[in-house]
Amino acid sequence: MKESAAKTAPKPAVLSLAQLLAEQPATPPPGWIEPGLLPPAGILFVGGEPKVGKSLLVANLALALAAGKDRAGFTIPAPRRVLVCQFELPTPQFVGRLATMRRSLGAAADQNLLVDTRAGGNLLSAPQGLNHFLNAARQAAAEVIVLDPLYSTHDQDENDTRSMAALCQSLLRLRDASKAALIVVHHVRKSIGRDEIGSAFRGSSALHAVGDSYLLLTRPSAHLHAAVELRFQFRYAAASEPRLLQLDPQTLCFSAAGAAPARTAVARKKVDQEHVTQALTGLGRQARYNQLRQQVMEQAECSKRTAQLAIGDACRQGLIVQVDGQYRLPL
Repeated sequence: MKESAAKTAPKPAVLSLAQLLAEQPATPPPGWIEPGLLPPAGILFVGGEPKVGKSLLVANLALALAAGKDRAGFTIPAPRRVLVCQFELPTPQFVGRLATMRRSLGAAADQNLLVDTRAGGNLLSAPQGLNHFLNAARQAAAEVIVLDPLYSTHDQDENDTRSMAALCQSLLRLRDASKAALIVVHHVRKSIGRDEIGSAFRGSSALHAVGDSYLLLTRPSAHLHAAVELRFQFRYAAASEPRLLQLDPQTLCFSAAGAAPARTAVARKKVDQEHVTQALTGLGRQARYNQLRQQVMEQAECSKRTAQLAIGDACRQGLIVQVDGQYRLPL
């Protein structure tokens, strides 16, 4: 009896460094998608502007994961059980898309790729919806769960940090309870900088607390014969260099199209402090922040970020002052 009880005793929650080191594998296990794109039990956010091919690329990766086949320049070390929860296409249309992509793989992914046909209408932000996704993950024995897109899984304000933080907690609960990695398709902000990646996603300050990797799809320069450019940001590793992908419209499959050309540094347009004071004068010597910023952008022909920095500098130098949410010239 004592021997049986000892065998079923739960593992202690507090372990010494020596115990932890003894449990550490000799070499770290490979990620689900290499190099470093999807760690085991990790969360990958995939984003980009509308119609750039986010869902197509994620479907490519889901099939490749299920088949254990390399795709689009990414290495898939082993087949995985993949549950797809997608909300944008009717199931027959989505299956038709998968059938087109599947031709290059044969039946390799057929048993490992599973689709939640009742995902629509279930919200991660509600206990009942979270239970739905957990039950689906258990039925699928999922090792990877795809959520496409994130905005269809909640009813929160994506511009509100607190609401997004609560949604991210639901993502963590889904990951921890299912023990599956997550691939989350998410929108980016309307105006993003050339070098933004993780910060380009809506609700980025909250997403940075839970994401392990970020993949941003952008449209390459017009002279490049490629469908999309991929840019990366990893939480625990150095990011991969940007790369290009080409889409075959017949198979709906992406293939590697080489490294993205190096970006040339663009000097930031200088905005003199007179631009700020002149902009404020033009607005009647008093204005709210958004009005002043827009006026500086138009007058100096600069970016939003440059206008913000110029306004901040003008405030620090006492050239303008802020009172009750309004900016004005000193008395």
